[in-house]
Amino acid sequence: MNKLLVTGAGGFLGSAVCQAASAMWQVYGVVFSHAAPLNPHAVFRADLTRQQEVRRVMDAVLPHAVIHTAAMADPNICQTHPAQSRKINVDAAVFIARWCADHDIPMVFTSSDLVFDGRNAPYRESDPVNPVSLYGEQKVRAEAEILRVHPEAAVCRMSLMFGDKPSARYQPPAILLKQGQKIRLFVDEVRTPLDVYTAAEGILLALGKSSGLLHLGGAERISRYQFGRLLAEVLNIASDAIEPCLQKDIPMAAPRPADVSLNIEVARGLGFAPPLLSEILHRLYP
Repeated sequence: MNKLLVTGAGGFLGSAVCQAASAMWQVYGVVFSHAAPLNPHAVFRADLTRQQEVRRVMDAVLPHAVIHTAAMADPNICQTHPAQSRKINVDAAVFIARWCADHDIPMVFTSSDLVFDGRNAPYRESDPVNPVSLYGEQKVRAEAEILRVHPEAAVCRMSLMFGDKPSARYQPPAILLKQGQKIRLFVDEVRTPLDVYTAAEGILLALGKSSGLLHLGGAERISRYQFGRLLAEVLNIASDAIEPCLQKDIPMAAPRPADVSLNIEVARGLGFAPPLLSEILHRLYP
């Protein structure tokens, strides 16, 4: 089997990518502190802000392909820690892309729908970017630099993702609802939610079939509040457990766009086929 290196292998998306890729690849993972769903001998710990550590891992594995999911992905933390987040979200990503270009191997970089300002959705790959947060700005900068040093890389802009398993940064809403907690969700923020397992499949599809920008989102445009109501219905939990609110009701460090839903026609042309939300939620919570 060819060797695939996944950064952020212990994260929400990275762990799903590792699991999805294991049937076709010999998967190696890079983590900072979290466990990865891999044989311990295939997991390397590295601080991505230290280029010598990254180079050590890359040179040791000599992968045939790289999927770079590691990021400082909380927009609020990025907004308040600009220098630290830039080292991870921009500098490390570009360094990895340059290594891949030098070794003539494919790379997928996971970007975000937050590169857009939310005023002209749904967004195509060709639409101009205009981020409203520092996190979005960092993703825009990383996209441009990666494609400059490695034009054959695939840059996957990911939509809001959800799943049934918790991670260090992600607590599935279903767990909170089953615990009897109420959840406040925005009625004025629209996304194209995508389950993390389908997201992983899309990334692997991009690795083999795409270069340049590619949008990976769900099949439906929906507000966070509407999504919560649908989840409550699937779980047979009273809908009043989902409380509507506006973005302005919850102060945050990072500005949030209103509607960054993605047009995924290009990905569909490659064979990407995300299920309807009701279908995937019933599959996750039978």
